[in-house]
Amino acid sequence: MGTVAIAVTEGVMHFELAAACEVFGVDRSDIADPWYEFTVCGPPGARVGGRFRLEPDHGLDRLARAGTVIVPAWADLDAAPPADLLEAVRAAHRAGARVASLCTGAFVLAAAGLLDGRRATTHWLHAAELAARYPRVRVDADVLYVDEGSVLTSAGKAAAMDLCLHLVRLDHGAAVANAVARRLVVPPHRAGGQAQFVPSPMPARRTAHPLAELLSWALRRLDRPITVEDLARQANMSSRNLARHFHATTGTTPLRWLLAQRIHRAQELLETTDDSIEAIATATGMGTATTLRRHFNRTLGVPPDAYRRTFRSGRPLPGPG
Repeated sequence: MGTVAIAVTEGVMHFELAAACEVFGVDRSDIADPWYEFTVCGPPGARVGGRFRLEPDHGLDRLARAGTVIVPAWADLDAAPPADLLEAVRAAHRAGARVASLCTGAFVLAAAGLLDGRRATTHWLHAAELAARYPRVRVDADVLYVDEGSVLTSAGKAAAMDLCLHLVRLDHGAAVANAVARRLVVPPHRAGGQAQFVPSPMPARRTAHPLAELLSWALRRLDRPITVEDLARQANMSSRNLARHFHATTGTTPLRWLLAQRIHRAQELLETTDDSIEAIATATGMGTATTLRRHFNRTLGVPPDAYRRTFRSGRPLPGPG
């Protein structure tokens, strides 16, 4: 599915580097074949995370030959990124690579000029600094990741994994991305627009919070109409109280969450079955093919018929923008 190259220089953070290596650098051809050709690019002996030294496969100039370039988190925000890294990232983008930063790697993309005029995110703790230092970047501190087509940025730590899985989803489809997520024991999909930080994260035990059981109940009934009043009744709450708890727990509203789950289910059915658009609309609670097409196109930028043809043919979808 193309080459993924990760840019490693002195001072990058090890967590985001490891996340990208785990998603793209492990042979998962048993899930999707061909899998990615993965390469690490950078100077010999670069220190990672302040403790580990890495021996890259190639120099930074090899980035220009990759289909996707990953820039992991940059540790010292007071120091300018190396000039050779900036030029290598620019060259890769000029050559047509999809460039993605993880966490504070957005500062590298901004310094390279790739974020000028674009919407972008980074770790919420450093978002104000990114906006102040690079005023031409439209910084959104409230999301997990931003997909601008050829340039993508993620928030910190766990959001780096979300963006990596998003890239897999774009290339291989939702079913493959979900299979990889199961291997990694991480949530299969968190939408990029979800809040970076919510005050009451979902607990591990389903019974520990009333919404945990409610979400499971709703997922089992996606083929049926579900209103906010239905959810509130099931949770033994008022609609207003449910909305407050829902946003505190998931970072979004009940109706937006429901729509995202229905679109998700439609993606998997389009990839893995020959069901008609009408049948999938029924199975996902959309009611009619017209409704499914409208929401699917608005959410993903392509109609369901084109989405199915793309993933049946093995070609990646074009990014938005």
